[in-house]
Amino acid sequence: ISQLADPVRLLEQVDDQLAELFLAEEPIDPPVLVSAIRRATLANKFCPVFMGSAYKNRGVQPLLDGVADYLPCPTDVVNTALDISQGESAFSLPCSPSGPFVGLAFKLEEGKYGQLTYMRIYSGKVSKGDIIHNSSTGKRTRVPRLVRIHSDELEDIQSASAGDIVALFGIECASGDTFTDGSVNYAMTSIKVPEPVMSVSLTPKSTDQLPNFRRALQRFQREDPTFHVSNNAETSETIISGMGELHLDIYVERLRREYKVDCDVGRPKVNYRETIQTRG
Repeated sequence: ISQLADPVRLLEQVDDQLAELFLAEEPIDPPVLVSAIRRATLANKFCPVFMGSAYKNRGVQPLLDGVADYLPCPTDVVNTALDISQGESAFSLPCSPSGPFVGLAFKLEEGKYGQLTYMRIYSGKVSKGDIIHNSSTGKRTRVPRLVRIHSDELEDIQSASAGDIVALFGIECASGDTFTDGSVNYAMTSIKVPEPVMSVSLTPKSTDQLPNFRRALQRFQREDPTFHVSNNAETSETIISGMGELHLDIYVERLRREYKVDCDVGRPKVNYRETIQTRG
């Protein structure tokens, strides 16, 4: 128990620099200890654990300080991109502001000003008014507004560079789309979407819920490329397809929770046809 209570004794087992100071019986001040924890954390040899609760913000600030002190910054991580022009061959993409612009739209949100697209910039810079290219669709679009998110507040900015996470207004895209400056044809995720493996039928319990039902399904398709919606003309059913039962259950629950739409879920119907096999 005494050894577990002493972080220096634990760290000197996984960090050579701290072990040398410990064996030489030299003083170990807090900045040295913080650096040792960071090195061991980045090497996956040490895992800091924080205790706290969101209720009354207990331990929230030490946790945020720990994120800044111990976890890797964007330049510490090796990012792997796919070169679409080379058959999606993988390569290491340096996190450098001087490189070509490459950004990944990783989250979509419906706001009062329209669709808000959260984007992580992996390379290069992007500025308000720039023309960016969608690697998945090939479409070009202008960046009308660029903001930085502070909790529930939006701060308008003129530009952002590699390592930043920003949000863009007025960008029509799907979650997982990669944007570039047009000089390269890279993707941060594969543009090949797997085929769905399961389908169910959805029917709103009330016709008054149809507008919200359609709006929700359109949003879900933009957010998730593996989520498909189709209409069976023969049975007049709305069919949703995805990667499994849990995947589809989540969207049914989101329909109920976010859009107040209760649906009947069932197996897709199959129209049976008669075939004449013998003469009368």
